Amino acid sequence: MPTSDSLPRDAQSILELAARSMFALFSSASEGMMLVDRQARVVWINEQYKRFLPALGFEREEDFVGHPVSMVVHNTQMHQVLETGKPILIDLLTNRAGTFVVSRIPLRDAAGQVIGALGIVLFDHAETTLQPLIDKFALLQRDLDDARRELATQRLQSPGQRQSKYTFASFVGLSPAAVEVKRHARRAALSSSPVLLLGETGTGKELLAHAIHAASSRARGPFISVNIAAVPETLLEAEFFGYAPGAFTGADRKGRDGKFRLADGGTLFLDEIGDMPQALQSKLLRALQEGEIEPLGSNKLLPVNVRVIAATSRDLAGLVRAGSFREDLFYRLNVLPIRVPALRERQADIAALLEVLGEDVALRSGLPPPELTPEALALLEAQPWPGNIRELRNVLEQAVMRSESVRVEAEVFSLVLRESGVQPLQAAPVRTAPVTSAGAAEALPVRPLAEQVAALEAQAIRDAMVALGGNKAAVAKALGISRATLYARLGVSKT
Repeated sequence: MPTSDSLPRDAQSILELAARSMFALFSSASEGMMLVDRQARVVWINEQYKRFLPALGFEREEDFVGHPVSMVVHNTQMHQVLETGKPILIDLLTNRAGTFVVSRIPLRDAAGQVIGALGIVLFDHAETTLQPLIDKFALLQRDLDDARRELATQRLQSPGQRQSKYTFASFVGLSPAAVEVKRHARRAALSSSPVLLLGETGTGKELLAHAIHAASSRARGPFISVNIAAVPETLLEAEFFGYAPGAFTGADRKGRDGKFRLADGGTLFLDEIGDMPQALQSKLLRALQEGEIEPLGSNKLLPVNVRVIAATSRDLAGLVRAGSFREDLFYRLNVLPIRVPALRERQADIAALLEVLGEDVALRSGLPPPELTPEALALLEAQPWPGNIRELRNVLEQAVMRSESVRVEAEVFSLVLRESGVQPLQAAPVRTAPVTSAGAAEALPVRPLAEQVAALEAQAIRDAMVALGGNKAAVAKALGISRATLYARLGVSKT
């Protein structure tokens, strides 16, 4: 940028006039402006900004102006602008006054030295003007908070204690179905009532159970999981309630604690609850209602404090009608039901899921992360996936192992699917350029501008992902954004 000394007099005058005009324009048209000096002290605010003072906790302007900006504006990034000399043109700022879309611009003297910074509030009701973007930001921030809380919890837990492995950040996806199930699960985490996770096999029910525990007040307690379908019926009672010394031939002389005792103070996850034998259902009901258990071969009742999360891929209400599942136990478990969507109901999340699954496969196999061709990605997005995410992972892992290179072609996936007994559905042709139609445009309903911008942004990312075969570095470079920003837009957690 030319300095004032290097410009002709008329050009210098125009530059100074432009600077004054732009400052006056932003001051009058924006929702608020502030100036800070080199020491990050607030030196000026305009009239529009003054209306935020009561919400920020200040009655008088002099209680705000003249003080360090970090003391009066929570979550400010003005220090970063002063230290780096680089502007932050668009950002979301959330504090006591609300959520705002803001810009921060460094101010320099004639020698080019940073002497202060200008903060501009572009929108003061971001919740309504940029709702899709706000929703994505809030979801990602909650996932980050969940991950941080889980890490802190794990540091506090004693060595050897069984812990939850996942948080809500682990449930990948920003499709409406994925967002909705996480919203219900987060609400369930605030309660101590039983949760019933309903959904097909491979949809992520166990992951959500871990996440609910990690976000609950019991996060410091143990997380104990039991797959009822995997335990022989003759051993289930001892598995659940433990047994007293000498309860049966071959029993441990010291006795053994069951899963309820191991989960005391934490969460007990009962997977495939629909496979529980009827003889054991009444004892489980008593444990839930009374908060006490009776170990096998004992006549003593032991108190337990356990939060139960159950899951099933079966029609539990149908089992009740058929008489194979106790109605009273069903209603005891069905306090907070959450339906986990099948993968075919959130196909928009497949690209992000493939990214995460691919990195996990690479980590376990020691190979580089796979890169899918546009045709391969389109093929996978076209499949119904009856086995859901578990099937998707299996097909991806097989294809990676068979591929001769890091770049996996659609033909490899087609071969894997056919050998699994699945006839691959024909994928839609890979789109190389957007198709427009004036007649179609006239028929579209009018939507808010912010919603259309968010939709266009999402479509641009999807098109780039297909065109560049899912190569994140290439997509970020082509779109002119950082890889971290791309991960945020895709809803992929790197924690």
